Amino acid sequence: MAEERYNRKNPAVKRILQELKEMQSNPSDDFMSLPLEENIFEWQFAIRGPRDSEFEGGIYHGRIQLPAEYPFKPPSFMLLTPNGRFETQTKICLSISNHHPEHWQPSWSVRTALVALIAFMPTSPNGALGSLDYPTEERRKLAVRSREASPTFGSSERQKLIDEIHEYILSKAPPVPQGNQISEARFRTDENEDQRDPQNDMVDATTEPHPHADDENGIVEEPNETPPTANRTQTSQITSNVPTNGQQQLRNPELRVPKQADDRLFTWAAFGLTIAILLLLLKKFLKANGYGTVFMNES
Repeated sequence: MAEERYNRKNPAVKRILQELKEMQSNPSDDFMSLPLEENIFEWQFAIRGPRDSEFEGGIYHGRIQLPAEYPFKPPSFMLLTPNGRFETQTKICLSISNHHPEHWQPSWSVRTALVALIAFMPTSPNGALGSLDYPTEERRKLAVRSREASPTFGSSERQKLIDEIHEYILSKAPPVPQGNQISEARFRTDENEDQRDPQNDMVDATTEPHPHADDENGIVEEPNETPPTANRTQTSQITSNVPTNGQQQLRNPELRVPKQADDRLFTWAAFGLTIAILLLLLKKFLKANGYGTVFMNES
């Protein structure tokens, strides 16, 4: 870098060169940022998506613009990689950005700002300027895609620096979390299930699967002895031979109704016989105690 272009006595230049030296001597695996050689007030950066979030595994590029009054005034930030949390190529609103100069502290640095930006990614946008609120699964898909290549932005010098930073972060980044890969597979599975015929979901409980994969076409062959259609028919027949009580009643209504009528007749006959016996016993009791004559006279 041609440092002789800049006045080293300028407080902003002095501070920026100091931060550059510290960034190069103490690199981080979670982020990297370097200024353009032609303009040290413009920095390109890349951060890794925060762990244990839908951004994990992603590599997100952006641009930092430092003001001439730096570090007494805050920088502005712009994301270049689609991420589902912040708009791209738009100055985003953060408490560490120029949208909130009242929160900025001169002791903060580019390193401090990048650490804060990583922490901001999984937070709720709350309608802030330049914020997005994509679904979790969509953010995971964008995290996977962000590793494939660095974004295209600006002049050839910018692009060269962006590519160098991308390669550095990619070399430090662990593999994409299994959850992100599973989420993409689940998206494809859900789409296929929406179009699947429910009749094909029946399982043959009498024949063990014995697939044979075709190495060239990836087609799974079923056994020739028992076609899938025959298996499903056989399974249905086996199931139909063991009907439930409700099924028996529906299939044989003519047998079920007479039985219910017989039960009702038997109940009424038993009740009538019980009443007759009670009346007979009451009559004998009255006669035995001399109440029979009185009862007849009053009648």
